[in-house]
Amino acid sequence: MLSIDFTGKTLVVTGGLTGIGKGIANLFLEAGANVVIGDIACKAELARVHERLVLIRMDVTMSGDAARLIDCAVETFGRIDFLVNNSGMSTMDFAVDIKEADWDKVMDINAKGVYLVSQAGARQMLRQGGGGRIINIASQAGKNGYRCMGNYVASKHAVLGFTKVMALELAKEQILVNAVCPGIVETDMKRRERVEGAALRGMEPEDILAEDRSQVPLGRTAEVEDVANVVLFLASPLSAYMTGQAINVTGGMTMN
Repeated sequence: MLSIDFTGKTLVVTGGLTGIGKGIANLFLEAGANVVIGDIACKAELARVHERLVLIRMDVTMSGDAARLIDCAVETFGRIDFLVNNSGMSTMDFAVDIKEADWDKVMDINAKGVYLVSQAGARQMLRQGGGGRIINIASQAGKNGYRCMGNYVASKHAVLGFTKVMALELAKEQILVNAVCPGIVETDMKRRERVEGAALRGMEPEDILAEDRSQVPLGRTAEVEDVANVVLFLASPLSAYMTGQAINVTGGMTMN
């Protein structure tokens, strides 16, 4: 059986305390990697949980915090090899009712955060002499439109556009930049969206869940491990000839 060994390699992942980010961090730890999690929900400014796991409180919308996250990884483990931009959030409302503050918050975290942390990470990879992987957690919402999620959809389209530009610009330095586009993943954020979306549409959350499942050819919604496995692949030597891609993990719900 083929196994992936990341012993001596270092992953930096934003939003790694919960949901998809937590699944990614755990999988890379299992593969032997050092892991640095940056998350606004971290209780301490900096905490070394064990010899291969460091937590740092940071805000992805702040350039100083993005730089500090990368610096922390380098100071602790000597270099970075993989950067996963996972931090994200959503609000629910019809397009004609989206509040300006909600638009700004979603765009700042989901799009500006990817720009700031990717920029800081890429600069470090260049200082190291090139090589490395940047993997952005986008969404099938970066390819499609979904009711009540106009700001989220716009932010994820922006992530895919920025992914392609960075892939082009960094290819000569062998820094590969790809995106993962999850479908409907069973996280706390998705469960909250079902409650809020149901209220907006005059439905029950259970109706939204049934609707979700009905749209997936494989017949089930995703677990965080389904997404983490693809991130692991994109970080591995198995994907050495891939850059600028937006990989669907949707159970067939999105096929473009």
